[in-house]
This record gives sequence, C-alpha cells and structure tokens, in this order.
Amino acid sequence: MTTSSRPTCTPVQFYIDTPLYEKFIFNNGNDVEPINILFFDQPFDAFCESCNKHTIFQRINDNGRPSDSSDWIDYPRRTATFRCSRDPHHLLFFLVKIDAEERSLEKIGQYPSLATLSMYDVKQYQTVLAKDTFRELTKAIGLAAHGVGIGSFVYLRRIFEGLVEEAHVEAMVQPDWDEELYGKSRMGEKIELLAEYLPSFLVENKSMYGILSKGIHELSEDVCLAAFPVVKVGIEIILDAKIEEAAAKKKLASARLAIQQLTSKASR
Repeated sequence: MTTSSRPTCTPVQFYIDTPLYEKFIFNNGNDVEPINILFFDQPFDAFCESCNKHTIFQRINDNGRPSDSSDWIDYPRRTATFRCSRDPHHLLFFLVKIDAEERSLEKIGQYPSLATLSMYDVKQYQTVLAKDTFRELTKAIGLAAHGVGIGSFVYLRRIFEGLVEEAHVEAMVQPDWDEELYGKSRMGEKIELLAEYLPSFLVENKSMYGILSKGIHELSEDVCLAAFPVVKVGIEIILDAKIEEAAAKKKLASARLAIQQLTSKASR
C-alpha cells in the first residue's frame, strides 16, 4: 500500500489514474481536498469501455456536499458513479474507504479496472513498438494497476533499453561510429553518443534509466508504485516523438513522390 501525506492528484486523477489501495492522509484542518475528491461532480473526459472511445462522464450520485466540511470523515466508505454522455447505461463505479482516525482516503474498488481505462490510450504505440515490446508496456501498466511497483519498473526499463538499442542499430552502420567506445560506456554515456538518433526528451532526461534501475534494486514497492505514473508519462513522451517522426517521414515521402509525378508529367 502506498501512502501519501497529502494528495498530489486532482479528483479525476484519483479516480482514473491512481492504483487501488494508495492511501492519502490529510492533516487536521485540511478538509477541502478530501471533500473535493469525495464529492467531485464536474464533467471529465475518460475512456468508455463500452463505447471503445473517450467520452465525457458526469457524476450521478453523491452530488450534495456536507454542510460541515469535517463531516467527510463520518462515512466508513463512499461510492462514486459516473455516467457516459453517449449512453446512460455506460457507467464508471468507484468505492472509496474513509478512515476517520487516520483522516485518510483509499480507493479500494473500481469498475472497469484501472488497466482497462489505461490500455486504450497506449494502443497508438503499437505503430512504433515491436509486438513483444508493446506487450511489455501493457504488462507494466497491468502490474501497476494491481499494485505491483517493482515488477512494472522491470518492464519499463526493458522498454527504455529497447528504444536505446534501436538507435544503436541505426548508428552502428555509420562509417564514423565507434562501437568499442559504445560498448565500454554506461547507459547515460551511450545515450549521449546516440543523441542524434534519439528523441530529444530521452536525451534530456536520460536520468530516467537510473530511476528505473534504482527502483528495481533499491526502492520499495510503494515508492515504485507512486513513481510509476511519472515514469510512464516519460516513456509515452518518447514514443509520441517517434510517432511524430514516423508521420513526418511518411508525409515527406508522399510529397516527394507527388512532386516526382508532377515533374514527370510536365517534362512530357
């Protein structure tokens, strides 16, 4: 179980992105943040499993806030249900445990699962990841969704290493490439050597690899689990850059072909 002294997430992040059993403890006098989470009633965008696309959800229960802000601790648990704007039969369900003594909130149940809600957004990366690597990404998300932090880091590190190796394969065919130097280098140094072949975000944030490695060998499950969303976003930004690069290359190739065809017609 991960514990946070105060929430570092919005109500939407609490419901949609936070793994089960991550506990948020609120200091005495801090009633605004737990109230905002428990009685959150603003529309938000999320993946609808039944529609198989993103849609706007709106809460359909517990809309009334307590008259006394401290009353939120008087409930052992609360449910939150959100309805899809496309179809009123498509719902998101959440169960939150409230501990009055600790003054804490803990999401202890939800449907669909966190993995289901997260998986749709990573489908786009199938175009730039090998089949096995994409499977590792989905495994990392699934493990984190079930509270397994260190295991999720193992898969994220493998993905990171795979992205670096792709750049290495591209660079090693260049006539001025020094393979011996590369083989002796640490990961941070390898990334510097491959800078022109890697997304700039990866080069600028090469310390991510150190975080992943430390997570596997030194950090606790809870710390890895809490860090997972940040590291995952970092990986996604790198993959976003690869998608943009692939799209740009495709557009350039299409433009070249079109110009060649026009030139050929004009010369007849």
